[in-house]
Amino acid sequence: MTVSEFLDKFPATETIPAAQLHTGSWVDGSLTTWIGDPAKNRAWDLLGAARQVLANHPEATEESNPEAWEALDAAEGSDWFWWFGEGHTSNQDAMFDQLFREHVAAIYEALNEPVPPEVRRQVEVHEVQGDHQPMSFIHPVIDGIGNEQDWDKAGRIEVGGARGTMHRSSAIQRLWYGVDHLNFYIRADFKAGIRPGIDCPPELNLLWFYPDRPMHNSLIPLSDLPDTAPLNYRFHHQLEINLLTKTIGFQQAGECDQWHSHISRAQVGLDKCLEVAVPWADLQIMPDWSLRLIAVLSEEERYSSCLPFDSLIAIGMP
Repeated sequence: MTVSEFLDKFPATETIPAAQLHTGSWVDGSLTTWIGDPAKNRAWDLLGAARQVLANHPEATEESNPEAWEALDAAEGSDWFWWFGEGHTSNQDAMFDQLFREHVAAIYEALNEPVPPEVRRQVEVHEVQGDHQPMSFIHPVIDGIGNEQDWDKAGRIEVGGARGTMHRSSAIQRLWYGVDHLNFYIRADFKAGIRPGIDCPPELNLLWFYPDRPMHNSLIPLSDLPDTAPLNYRFHHQLEINLLTKTIGFQQAGECDQWHSHISRAQVGLDKCLEVAVPWADLQIMPDWSLRLIAVLSEEERYSSCLPFDSLIAIGMP
């Protein structure tokens, strides 16, 4: 039954003040789960046009033309828009795309109207874009724009949306990484509409160590840190990035789990995404060494989340 039908049978005993009601999703407190992404918006355009055609047929009531209204009800299900675009994905995205458009097409067909060509085309391209290793050196411009040509040979890790509908919502949806002879690079793609410091923690910490190399390593210097791998590993270098001020702090591990500040010439660009370049010269390591990297979000030196969730990024120095 509807809410109004229930209230007719069981009248309300209290009224919630309007100021206490909030529009949004239980995932991240906004509407970006369903709208705002270009693919989500295209789907809404298709649905809106079909709904208008139905409105232009006042003779097509729920009694006289139930097929049209049932198709509209099916196409208006919120889960279609959950799966379109960034944020959530599965192995059935192409199927969901087709089923949504079949419901939209059924509205036109039930009204004996021609189905627009755009309803027959996919809302978005469904390519398999999973995790992969770097394919060659990269040389990105660090401006926070995330030029695709700069990063097309980089390694890629899908963070948010690839683990089903009940995953912990992540402000960062994807990580890219790679190297050249001067720097190692990492890029973080944020979920649409994310505002650092408001919708996600304001600090991103990059921590890394060098497997099988004798040197000091220290615990991650954050409180509320889970005692689980790899968060309970010890690391040799830390680059703290303040997403609000776009400033950095660079530290190296010392004895007894201590951290010591050092100067760094790392570059940070933050606009549409976060791009970082860390010079090999800052690390003072030898060619052919490998490193293991983790990214940790924090606020006021308190742990929030880590990326990837349960593994480390392997990078090799040329």
